[in-house]
Amino acid sequence: MTINNPFGPKGWTPERLHSLVGKTYLITGANTGAGFQATRLLLAKGAQVVMLNRNPAKSEAAIEQLKQEFGEQALVSFIRMDLASLESIREAAAQVLQTVPKIDALMCNGAIAQVAQQQFTVDGFESQLGVNHYGHFLLCGLLFDRIDESNGRIVVVSSEGHKMGLRTMQFDDMNWDKNYHPNKVYSQSKLAQMMFAYELQDKIQAANKRVQVYVCHPGASNTSLIRDSASLMTRLSWGLMVKIGLAQTAEKGAYPEVMCATEENLKQRAYYGPTGLMNFGGPVGEAKLESFVLDKAVLTKLWTLSEQQTSMQWSL
Repeated sequence: MTINNPFGPKGWTPERLHSLVGKTYLITGANTGAGFQATRLLLAKGAQVVMLNRNPAKSEAAIEQLKQEFGEQALVSFIRMDLASLESIREAAAQVLQTVPKIDALMCNGAIAQVAQQQFTVDGFESQLGVNHYGHFLLCGLLFDRIDESNGRIVVVSSEGHKMGLRTMQFDDMNWDKNYHPNKVYSQSKLAQMMFAYELQDKIQAANKRVQVYVCHPGASNTSLIRDSASLMTRLSWGLMVKIGLAQTAEKGAYPEVMCATEENLKQRAYYGPTGLMNFGGPVGEAKLESFVLDKAVLTKLWTLSEQQTSMQWSL
């Protein structure tokens, strides 16, 4: 449902992008899907893109494809980073700080979804919460000062799935050891990302920092997010959605995060993405931000827990 669309009946499209020469964007999970398409859209306007990806071979193949499209001079590179490993994130962040002097936007795009059986990261977190929330929480914390120096942005890519679970945090069992459910756990991980973003906005304002934080969702997009780790029923139902045209292209799924990384005069206390039927697709604009996402007591408790779990003491 559209709350307000300042971009007209067609919503935001890449036609609004101006030259991005001199701008630098970091994107997690950028060698496939919406992250790859976001990289394409930014490179097309002359930006530099640093992809933070887990798989070197896929990253090199993606870079080769992008340079075939945009030329050898295209400013695209990758740093290996596994969101499922706090050590890997720390190593990647250190490399970013050594080699990337300016960050105009950090786009938290990488994710896993619908993991059928409970799995854990190397640090002992339930895998979806570990990758989608804790991994990005740590990365944003490690790079925050560089983003602030750059008057930059943090873009959190959530999901409409945040509405489909408990609508809060299961603090007494964050790993869902007692009642694991792939959909509900995915919902919690994407809600956690949103709650992190809105709590970060409050902390930035209180500390008089300059970083802008935006939250978006990609709608239902035909990407590789639903992987072999999903149940057979989930993969079949997703395949049917794609076949009958309910899932939009990965490129359109990238529009909201590119908009949040580049567009001026956006609201921060907002939620952007496709606003058509069930928010699966349609014009990109401002969607409804549900009140449970902004429960201050939960936001504060989640932040404190996230700092403890990641051993990341923010400077805010």
